[in-house]
Amino acid sequence: MKAPVSWLRDLVNLPQEATTEALANALTRAGLNVERIETVGGDVTGPVVVGRVLHFTPEKQKNGKTINWCRVDVGPEHNDPASTLEDGTELAAGRGIVCGAHNFAEGDLVVVALPGSVLPGDFAIAARKTYGHVSDGMMCAVDELGLGEDHAGIIVLPDSIDGHAVVPGMEAMPLLGGGDEVLDIDVTPDIGYCLSMRGLAREAGQAFGVRAIDAYALPRPEARVEGHPVRIDSPNCSSFVALTVTGVDPSAASPQWMVQRLERSGMRSISLPVDVTNYVMLESGQPLHAYDADQLQGEIVVRQAQPGEKLVTLDGATRELVADDMLITDGSGPIGLAGVMGGQSTEVTEQTRNIVLEAAHFDPLTIGRMHRRHKLPSEASRRFERGVDPALGHAAARKAAQLLVDFGGGELAQGETISGGVPEMPTQHISADLPARILGTAVPREQVIDILTASGVNVTAMGDSLTLVPPTWRPDLVDPYDYVEEIGRKIGLDTIEGIVPQAPLGRGLSPAQQGRRAALRAVAQLGFVELISLPFVAQSDVVKIAPGEDDPRRNLVKLANPLDDTHAHLRPSLLLGLFQAVARNTSRSQEDLALFEAGRVFLKGDPSPAPRPDVSRRPSDEEIAALEAALPEQPTMLAGIVTGNWVGAGWNGPTVPADWTHVVALAEAAAAAVGVTITRRNAQITPWHPGRCAELLVNGEVIGAAGELHPSIVKEFGLPARTCAVELDLDRLVESAPASGTISSLSSFPLAKEDVALVVDEAVAAEDVRRALVDGAGELLESCHLFDIYRGPQVGEGKKSLAYALHFRGADRTLKDTETAAARDAAVAVAAERHGAVQRT
Repeated sequence: MKAPVSWLRDLVNLPQEATTEALANALTRAGLNVERIETVGGDVTGPVVVGRVLHFTPEKQKNGKTINWCRVDVGPEHNDPASTLEDGTELAAGRGIVCGAHNFAEGDLVVVALPGSVLPGDFAIAARKTYGHVSDGMMCAVDELGLGEDHAGIIVLPDSIDGHAVVPGMEAMPLLGGGDEVLDIDVTPDIGYCLSMRGLAREAGQAFGVRAIDAYALPRPEARVEGHPVRIDSPNCSSFVALTVTGVDPSAASPQWMVQRLERSGMRSISLPVDVTNYVMLESGQPLHAYDADQLQGEIVVRQAQPGEKLVTLDGATRELVADDMLITDGSGPIGLAGVMGGQSTEVTEQTRNIVLEAAHFDPLTIGRMHRRHKLPSEASRRFERGVDPALGHAAARKAAQLLVDFGGGELAQGETISGGVPEMPTQHISADLPARILGTAVPREQVIDILTASGVNVTAMGDSLTLVPPTWRPDLVDPYDYVEEIGRKIGLDTIEGIVPQAPLGRGLSPAQQGRRAALRAVAQLGFVELISLPFVAQSDVVKIAPGEDDPRRNLVKLANPLDDTHAHLRPSLLLGLFQAVARNTSRSQEDLALFEAGRVFLKGDPSPAPRPDVSRRPSDEEIAALEAALPEQPTMLAGIVTGNWVGAGWNGPTVPADWTHVVALAEAAAAAVGVTITRRNAQITPWHPGRCAELLVNGEVIGAAGELHPSIVKEFGLPARTCAVELDLDRLVESAPASGTISSLSSFPLAKEDVALVVDEAVAAEDVRRALVDGAGELLESCHLFDIYRGPQVGEGKKSLAYALHFRGADRTLKDTETAAARDAAVAVAAERHGAVQRT
């Protein structure tokens, strides 16, 4: 919200000491963040004066452009004297200026920057030769003086401003509002009433202890339909005011002061009817719309859209409407998206003489959804979705109608249409000491009453009990603690002493927290780099990694209000975020990557429908339970991905390519950090390559998968060839960790080692053989791991030799050779029984 300070001072009689900086500080303390103070034309220095175009000659240039060679009277102090050229042409006193604009005529008053002036952007004006002439100054446009963004042509001034004649040689910047200061304010959604000069004036007046002038504080008349007929058929419209102004002069221009205020507020002057509606909206906060009365066909009806209806809006776009859209219609059909944008068929044009003004009140949620659905934000929808004063419509429409009468020569029709009413504001009862107790600072009862009264609240005091009814422009005051916040804002949150509450004695991190941190620390120490990706995914990407129709990952959780319609679902896997990160890095020639992420995924399953509790109270235990039951399953997963080289070539050794062993090592390191062991077995799981994928198991339960990605996935996501990835359930991994306090004691007795080489069929998995050895070796076995695989003529075709190291240790004694040999033989026997293993000698 841009607020010209001069306009604000017209609405509230601020004290002498209230400088612009002090005003900005006071508004910021009251909860309005003043981001910057801008000075209109503040970068302009030197002589910028009014000039009158005496005559000009259009000259066609070789490049096809036509320039105007002008003689401009810039006042006696700045004019060159009259002279006669060699060809006998007489030049009147003035200056010769080359101008490329064409929106002026002889006799017009213009703005001239003379040599020695400096315009915004450090653009110094000097006499210079151009297009065959010496241009002794520049005729300026609005944007060239830093007064706005309009560059449609140069500034043409009226003969008088505010009743004072405008003559050549006058300083131009004061006439244009130069030097006026503008506050650029970030208005938070909860105080939408401050999206108006009226609301800001109230806040400024309260901050400095003075009363604001409210030209819109008029009683709303009783409902009646005496003007243009209106019918409200939508529950999302509570009131609709329609006033008719006839005989408006289409050629009437907006007054200069109005144009300046609009431009200072960031809006462009268009025409008198449009400028009036924008001006009243900025001043009052009530959005208005002007219809060409001669184009309206019968009764105006506010209703919801019907399937298949379309509307061409003022921007020329054809909008396909849905049932949730609220429309303004007449006998011809839709003529506007209520509270968002009007339609082309009833647009006010240069021929419009009769106007119907609309001032309505619409449901904020409905307007917010509409403008987002149609991607059509506007100044009107911005105010409606934050809450507009429901009692303001009639006063705002009357003000706009009066301006059209005053400056457009129109006549206000006698009949008025006022449909609907003003909803009753909620009553709250609070104790006078509640603000002090919540804010932690002294706020006497009298001060509480004074602050709330100044905020427009109707306060009835009965001892220490206060009965509060908010004004119609404060829809945010619905709860006792809203009033506490109001008190805190008005006394200044900076006056409240910050006291850090004493933390109660705790037990430190929970075992689950300790386990997660240990696992992630181990993965990082392995050489992987952690990243955090957004949880929003495209449905088409999920289908690529889960091609099966019955894959549970395809049952996605859809967002009701996504940031991006192309990524409207929550991720069922962390791999999609890692794929995007790899593609982004490799596109920047970063190909040696080892990345990991830990985060939640969202598995929809079959949840019950989510209830919608009343937000005016705390939900019941049953409602909370129903909300939790409606949530999707959200396990915390751990995923990693490697590409390129794990170790680059160097003086100390050759290149070590990144492969499946590194992603398996990630899973094993995470498991070891929480005190469990991961085992593997062959599997076929998308998006991994069949035959190059392993399931990861803890205590016989599958918790994830690792391996090389399928070539089609590599191609679809733009990944380097032979990219490998792992994903596992971190929650289940941590849950499998041994309980704290059950650490096994270390044995002081020596280790006994036995190696066995077993010949099995090629199809037998090494992990299955290892498991058989573990099961057969008994309690004396401390560890068993594969250290060699041999294939060759010594074992025969279709066979392989697997060599395992078996470590035995006794908890209470030194093991004898016969004991370890017996345990070894028992292990081999089980492997032979299960897999036909034959021990090599």
